[in-house]
Amino acid sequence: MVRRSFMALALVAFVAFNGAALAEEKAGTHEGKVVKVADGKLTMTDKEGKKEHTHAIPADAKVTVDGKEAKLEDLKAGTAVKVTTEAKDKKVVVTKVEATTK
Repeated sequence: MVRRSFMALALVAFVAFNGAALAEEKAGTHEGKVVKVADGKLTMTDKEGKKEHTHAIPADAKVTVDGKEAKLEDLKAGTAVKVTTEAKDKKVVVTKVEATTK
């Protein structure tokens, strides 16, 4: 009985922990500043410039700088950026990266 209770408690904790992580990865947009770009990944800060996070940028994601088509490698550290994500095949993926230098 104790073992079964422990297993149930462990399962509840696992679901709660992973559910919180999945809740953070919602489709939508968020803004911040570019920290670095390397190997198909964009590392950026949040809007307040405090927390850093990294996005894998798929080859088919649209990247623009000041409204003009660009490559991911064209983004420079410190540039303001807005990332748009969508839910695809049960995953949240980046579909658009918009940078502004002005």
